Amino acid sequence: MLDRLETTLRVHGGARLEGSVTTHGAKNAALPIMAAALLAKGTVTLHRVPRITDVSVMWSLLEALGARIRYEGDNTVTIDSSNVASYCAPYTLVRKLAASFDVVGPLLGRFGRAEVPLPGGCVLGTRATDMHEQAFIALGCDVRNAHGYLIAESKHSRLHGAEIEFRMPSVGATKNAMLAAVLAEGTTTLRNVAMEPEVVDLAHFLQAMGAKIGGIGGDTIVIEGVEELHGVEYEIIPDRIVTGTLLLCGAVTRGDVTIERCRPDHLEAFMLKLQECGVDITYGDDWIRVDGSTVTGGTEILTAPHPGFPTDLQPQMVSYLCTVPGTSVVEESIFNARFSYVNELARMGANVTVSMESNAAVVKGVSQLSGAPVEAPDIRAGAALVVAGLAASGATEIIGLEYIDRGYERLEEMLSALGGQVQRASGVTPLVEPAGLFETREYPRIGSAAI
Repeated sequence: MLDRLETTLRVHGGARLEGSVTTHGAKNAALPIMAAALLAKGTVTLHRVPRITDVSVMWSLLEALGARIRYEGDNTVTIDSSNVASYCAPYTLVRKLAASFDVVGPLLGRFGRAEVPLPGGCVLGTRATDMHEQAFIALGCDVRNAHGYLIAESKHSRLHGAEIEFRMPSVGATKNAMLAAVLAEGTTTLRNVAMEPEVVDLAHFLQAMGAKIGGIGGDTIVIEGVEELHGVEYEIIPDRIVTGTLLLCGAVTRGDVTIERCRPDHLEAFMLKLQECGVDITYGDDWIRVDGSTVTGGTEILTAPHPGFPTDLQPQMVSYLCTVPGTSVVEESIFNARFSYVNELARMGANVTVSMESNAAVVKGVSQLSGAPVEAPDIRAGAALVVAGLAASGATEIIGLEYIDRGYERLEEMLSALGGQVQRASGVTPLVEPAGLFETREYPRIGSAAI
């Protein structure tokens, strides 16, 4: 993995965004699906894989385990896991990405053993692995933590089916339990599972490889273990968080923006809250349009597992609410340290008060934000500062572009295609590893913002 210079994103506010762009594939679906390719006997071809640095880290992790990976086109990746011989993931890669922990399930399914460092990534609060461990133990593993690693080993030649009920819907534990159980002997029933679209997409991918999974999309999943899984060609779902972020960029500038090739059914709770603020939203099967010219007031939000309001859109939504008349209340129920970006919004003139006791923010709309130098503490907070910068007077310089690059494929180009004034201040391109990962892409401007 190549080192990279720290880059900044410069946002000149005041431009009304207009036009249409296409969202890319979902980061949080692509990463576990790439990990799941470790289970395949044969080549896996994935379409619509986003060219972001989190994908680069997962790519490097799979290569470190022995997989052969290459690009076959703009966003198409092939993964051949036939030479994978290691069940020990390197710390230097796992520490960079919480989703690296998704390889535990596939390694257990393939080898009956996994040694994986405890997860890293953005610091959003407690990331306990106890529900993962509960699932692995139920499936017949001895599990222990030693020297910063989780070490799990099957007591028998194959994992065996089990009844597993999670104390709360956990995206990570649901994924890892599914990934381990698809090759286990017998039937596994998972109850109180996460129902996020990305979890559903992983289940559909496993089905396409030959897994037998029932109840997909509900809170109970039943898995009949199979002897082996085969290669497959599969397209990743659209990224609902990128879609929501771009819609908020349109709304905060009181613009008129359409996002194409997206999934409106994945964003119902989000769209409802925007409508409560007075934003006009229309949508079809694969597009959403926001007209942000009408704003009536604030709203109340409680983040929750899907189908509730997504935590990964909470920071961006708070930035928008900073520009909305009246008072809004946003309560975070998923992560206990997600409001770290609020001090940066305050530098831009926002009026946000956070209660640590209730893990909630009271947002009072202001007439105008002002540009300022700010720093992104994580992926979604970085996107939130972009949303705020688009509405602010003057220039906002966002330090920590490397966070934004982890979840957004050239966000500045998509926003520029809508008429925004957004650019990389240093001119340094994102991390080029693996080779060719970030060649220049063009996002043509459409409609009233056409060039």
